[in-house]
Amino acid sequence: MSIWQRLSQVLSHKEKITVNVLILVLVASLIATVVGFYYHFTKPIPVPGGDYSEGIVGQPMYINPILARGSDADQDLCALVFSGLFKYDADGKIIPDLAEDYETDKSGLTYTIKLKKDVKWHDGEPFTADDVLFTIQAIQDPAFKSPLRQIWQGVGVETDDESTVRFILQAPYAFFLNNLTIGILPRHIWETIAPANFPLAEYNLRPVGTGPYKFSDFEKDPDGNILSYDLEVNENYFGQKPFISRISFSFYFDEDSMLEAYNNKQVFGLSYLSPSGLKDLKSRRSADVHSINIPRYFAVFLNQQKSKVLADRDVRKALSLATDRKAIINEVLGGEGKEIYSPIPPGLFGATDDIKKFEYNIDEANKTLDNAGWKKSEDGFRKKDSQPLEVKLVATDWPDLAQTAEILEKQWEAIGVKVNVESLDAADVQQNYIRPREYEALLFGQTLGIDPDPYAFWSSSQTRDPGLNLALYSNQSVDKILEKIRQEADNEKRMGLYKEFQQSVSEDVPVVFLYSPNYLCITNKKVQGIEINSMNTPDKRFANVTEWYMKTKRIRK
Repeated sequence: MSIWQRLSQVLSHKEKITVNVLILVLVASLIATVVGFYYHFTKPIPVPGGDYSEGIVGQPMYINPILARGSDADQDLCALVFSGLFKYDADGKIIPDLAEDYETDKSGLTYTIKLKKDVKWHDGEPFTADDVLFTIQAIQDPAFKSPLRQIWQGVGVETDDESTVRFILQAPYAFFLNNLTIGILPRHIWETIAPANFPLAEYNLRPVGTGPYKFSDFEKDPDGNILSYDLEVNENYFGQKPFISRISFSFYFDEDSMLEAYNNKQVFGLSYLSPSGLKDLKSRRSADVHSINIPRYFAVFLNQQKSKVLADRDVRKALSLATDRKAIINEVLGGEGKEIYSPIPPGLFGATDDIKKFEYNIDEANKTLDNAGWKKSEDGFRKKDSQPLEVKLVATDWPDLAQTAEILEKQWEAIGVKVNVESLDAADVQQNYIRPREYEALLFGQTLGIDPDPYAFWSSSQTRDPGLNLALYSNQSVDKILEKIRQEADNEKRMGLYKEFQQSVSEDVPVVFLYSPNYLCITNKKVQGIEINSMNTPDKRFANVTEWYMKTKRIRK
């Protein structure tokens, strides 16, 4: 008879339960100890595998880097399929991609790029300098109608051999490497396609690139809308091979339907979610909300040529003093943004706090208008020499901007300014107001770069369409500073120029600067390795996509 059988005869029922419990505790302790030792002496590492799916609002049309500008869906896919000579890292800094090395001459006019060797296109053909030459010449040729043509005008490009490309500028341009982040097209595929047929080519939806992922398949509905788009890992990628095997995109007509798909676990991530959408995000515990710094700001651009009222600097100053930016950020953005008072938002190269700020001070705003002769009438609104203090504010009907416009109306009317808000369709605003500059005050956003070139937004030469000087700002001393910024390669000297520029603009008050919103994108917590701090544009959230992973194994430390 075994010892366990003898104990069974001797022990009472309660004692048997006690012994069994103790045995279970002992076994559990041993297991916990073994598991603890295992986890203590091992560490997880990413391994290949896993499928990631993401929702995007919009439709892909041109997965072609020289045509994709203006469409987030196109640019997102281009970022994964194509490579440029340079690219942005997780902090928004420029690093080599297809380029192995580069040098500039003393004049700052010639950039010589040495290309990586043994790079293959997705179809197995070799990548060479001729591909770079073809891509840039196609951008420069007006027949191809590339939206990038303007930034490449006047740049010469030539090749020495299969791995050397030379760019010749007409004037020094400190931001030129930014131009070289454009994805490169395969010459052997596109050179036989006539410019008129370029937008119609099947390769716009079945692209061939050199990027970390390559085209696999897509699905359309009966109306021709693309429902989903699949990419698979490029096994021959010249850089670090991605861990995630497949990335799929699903496309939606609006944020609500995209968010519903995420909540129903039809996709694993969202390319973007507005701050107001966060409250409707279910299963927050399983979601990572990535709040990323992006060089974008929103402001009210004041057209002094269309409004005598806004031509008065005291009025513009009072509007800035009456603007409670913190309240707007908290109410509209859920706190996901930063107050701004200058044309270079915090977090960008050249940003400074050492400028004149007309921060929220309603008493000072009222005093400024009183001293300028704008007196309140019985109805609470101000007049000066029978001229009513009235402003027409045009905004797009995007939820965030429409709400911002409503808040501004209340804040400005609190100091006696009559505000008439028009929230219109974005296409209507662009075509009928922005292009002809037919607005008094425009609530709109502008996107710079991590290393910003403010010339197009503030030079007096850019006041007419297609220029981006929406305040029609004209200041000869600022024009000269902007030219120097573009040509100054020394970062310390350029910092000083940025400060001068911001000081002048802040003093002139051509704009009521509001906020710089953070960019919010969502991923399931099963997706690891995402570390993006700053990005120039939304597609740059894939800057470190080769380090994303969904599967792991443990190895000895």
